[in-house]
Amino acid sequence: MSNFTVTSSAFLPGGKIPTDYTARGADRSPGFQLRNIAAGAQSLAITMDDADHPLIKNFNHWLIWNLPVQNIIPEGVPKGETVPALAGAVQGLAYGRHCYKGPKPPLHSNHQYCFTFYVLDCPLSLPANSRKRALLSAMQGHVLQTATLCGTYQTPRGAR
Repeated sequence: MSNFTVTSSAFLPGGKIPTDYTARGADRSPGFQLRNIAAGAQSLAITMDDADHPLIKNFNHWLIWNLPVQNIIPEGVPKGETVPALAGAVQGLAYGRHCYKGPKPPLHSNHQYCFTFYVLDCPLSLPANSRKRALLSAMQGHVLQTATLCGTYQTPRGAR
């Protein structure tokens, strides 16, 4: 079987995340292309973390689960506990909100942000107020594949 891979038209692996996808810009989630999803997949989940946060390693910025199995995750996932446009996918509490919260490192800091994609053998029964730890626990024993796509962002000079 081929390896599960994820790419984005917004940025290359290890490349700069455009400002439009950060809290310094439009703060909308990038779109993603998923390839070689395992047979038997029943749902998808995504987490996005700041790998370089100075106080909390892998500070969580986004978590969404019960995404339908599909090859394209559209950009601009709407805010809210559930996402009707994505078959009722659930966005948990990340960064204190039920939505994507893009990169916003301190001025002059260049941080790496990693999107991790999980292919699951079932949908998850997890309340929307769940955080990353609960999601990871609920996924145990149900992960068929994972892939990670990381990009970087540095707040430009003069930004507020």
